[in-house]
Parts: sequence; C-alpha cells; structure tokens
Amino acid sequence: MNILIIDDDVDIRQTLSMALHASGHKTEVAANADGALKKVQEQPFDAAFLDIRLGMRSGLDLLPELLKAEPKLAVIMMTAYSSIETAVTAIQRGAFNYLSKPFKPAQITQVLDAIARTRKLENRISELENQIEAQPYDFSSQNKVMLDIFALAQKSAPSNASILILGESGTGKSVVAKYIHQQSTRKAEPFVTVSCPSLSRELFESELFGHVKGSFTGAVANTWGKVAAAEHGTLFLDEIGELPLEIQPKLLRLLQEREYERVGESKVQHADVRVVAATNRNLKEAVAKGTFREDLLYRLDVISLSIPPLRERPEDILPLAQQHLTFLAAQMGKTVTTFSPEAAQAMVRYPWPGNIRELRNVVERALILSSGPSIEPADLPGSLSEVTSTAPALGGEFSIEQIEAEHIRKVLQRSKSVQQAATTLKIDPTTLLRKRKTLDLH
Repeated sequence: MNILIIDDDVDIRQTLSMALHASGHKTEVAANADGALKKVQEQPFDAAFLDIRLGMRSGLDLLPELLKAEPKLAVIMMTAYSSIETAVTAIQRGAFNYLSKPFKPAQITQVLDAIARTRKLENRISELENQIEAQPYDFSSQNKVMLDIFALAQKSAPSNASILILGESGTGKSVVAKYIHQQSTRKAEPFVTVSCPSLSRELFESELFGHVKGSFTGAVANTWGKVAAAEHGTLFLDEIGELPLEIQPKLLRLLQEREYERVGESKVQHADVRVVAATNRNLKEAVAKGTFREDLLYRLDVISLSIPPLRERPEDILPLAQQHLTFLAAQMGKTVTTFSPEAAQAMVRYPWPGNIRELRNVVERALILSSGPSIEPADLPGSLSEVTSTAPALGGEFSIEQIEAEHIRKVLQRSKSVQQAATTLKIDPTTLLRKRKTLDLH
C-alpha cells in the first residue's frame, strides 16, 4: 500500500515508517495538517495513520478534510490519550480504525490486513456489478477449434506463464483474457486492462508504469500506473502489436526481471503481475519488419491461443445470437424471445466481418426496431436482410436447430463432397460429419 503518516512527533514518523517499509509498504510523512492535505492532493494513498493531536490542530477536525480530498482513504487514528468518547467520535467522522499509543507491530499488521480485506471485498462487489451489466459470454461451443482453445485456456490459467491471444477484432479476445484471470489463482486480485494503441508514446508509458510530479508537461502529481494497479493480479495488454517500439524494452524488462521504473524516477519498483496480451496483427511479420522485438514476442508467446473468426464457426452463430437476444431483451424490458426462420437463416449465411462484436450490435439494433414476438428480416441491417433472398425457403415456426439442419442439408445437396460442403459452411469436415450424424442428415 501507499501510506501517509501524519504526526508532529518526528520519532513516531520515523519508527512507523520503518515498520511499514519492513512490511513492503510505501510511505510518505507529514508533520502537520497543511502538509498532509498537500500530500493527499498530490498523489493517491491507500491508508493514513493520523495523530489526534497535531500541535494547534486536532486530527479529528482534519479527518473530514482528508476524506473529502480522497474519499476512499482508510484513516487510522492514533492517540496517546485514548478514551471511548474520542474513539466513537473518530469512527463517526469516517475513521477506519483507532489505535492507542504505544501500539505493537502486530496491531499495525492487523489493521492493514483489515483494510486489504475490505478493499478486496469492495473490488469484488464492483467486479460483480460490472459482470451483471456486461454481456455474459457462454464458454460453450460446437466448434472443435474453440473447444480446444477453451481447454488450453483452462489448463494454462493456474500458471504464471504469459499468454498471447490472437484473433481478428471482435472475436472476444478480451473475454478470453478475463476467463483466464477468473480461472487463475489470482482471481481475487485486480484484472487491469491497458489499451496499447490508445495514447501517445509518452502518455502510454506514464499510464503503464506511472510517473513522478514534474517528469513531463502536465505531470502535476505523482501517479502509480497500471502495473502497480494490477499488483498480484493480471495485466491485460490489449492490441499489443501497437505497442510503441521505444517502450518494448521496458515491457521486456517487466516480463523478465519483474522490475520497472516510473517516468522521471530512477528508483526500481518490483511487480508481481501475470501478463496476458492480445493482438489482431501478425507479430512474426512485425518482427520481420522491425516494428516488434523478437525477444519480446518470445516472452509473450509462452502459450498462444488463436481465436477463429465467427465465419469459421457458423455452428456457433445462432447460439451466440440467442444468448445476446435473451440478455439484451431482459435489459430493455422487451418480450422478444426468438428469431424468425428467415432472420435466423440470414444470420447463419452472413460472413460477420466484425465477428461477435458485430453480432451483438446487430441483435441490439434488431431488438430496438422489433415490434413483434420475434426478430424478423426487416429488423436486421440491409447487409443481413439481403441474404434472405438467397436463403433456402422455410415456412412456419422452426427452432434454431431445425433451421441449422435445413441449411446444412441444402449445402450438402448442392455439394459434390463433404469436403466441398465443409468449405462452403466454413467448418471442419469432422465437425460436419458429426453434425450430419447428430441431425440425421443424408
């Protein structure tokens, strides 16, 4: 943790600072109220030890000011003149805990452990809230390649090995990264995402590693970067192929030595993070062009997962569409529960260049425009509704499985071989044979 010690006694400041450093924490000190407020305004702190008597000021009066400047600050009040009344007042004004001087190292450890547990619980609640709001992703598939990927992701998740996730934009690489984190021993710790192409080189380095005040124009306060935020957890580097060449040696050092330095600071920081990276680029080609370091690629690519585009797994299109439909309909308060046979056929036949991301957007748009109990071709974008003109004709009400079976049957009838049909359907011949047997197609 980054901890602020506020006490007008220099011996207390030094002794407490040494004890906290010995436990692996970072500390700053302030001798008075003005100095403490300035420190809190300059940089973020996780906790503060605050003496109740600060010369002419009362720590109890300073406490609300500190919390106003940093609402999430966990303040531990300290006093040599303890009483039940002052303890109650401190808690009522927002103190996390209360310690009577002199206190033992074990008491410090105890109160900091309580802060850590509370923070983890708060982060977990926030994560669960985000999961409720976010689109769920069902890690089930009828595609053999995807099943193999899920199995490898689950097997490698408990290790600390770096994982590289490859695939086109919109294939769900970030979702797979979160799945790996949730299956790992670090699942109770932070999952922090860094979007590599989002900022300039200078700002990106600061976002990743942090910076000290005055290190560049606009650096008005000390900050800890995403690496520090992901401590003990998972650092997800999205679109790693866009990482500036100048920063690649620093990332390599983080991977190899677990060390880094904040911008403008020479002090070495140590990191305990698991790195998962993703890209839609061919990194071997980037190495050949000199835009990506080969040694960094080897460090990132301990285990690689290559996510196939949605057009290569058509058997998953309708189940995924149904997942999105069910979830989004509940969010919007709509009673649409299914796709009409014609709309479902159009979705199966469409190539989905934007992959799962495009699929979600299409379902959301269709739900907004729909006025009946099912999604109709007219609710779909023009690029999809046009597909219905070449789709095999089906009348009446059919399940998704029946529509899929009819589509596969038509393709088999038009094809000279299973291999040709599999190529048309963009699925593996083995998958097609299994489907033909399961669906009783001849």
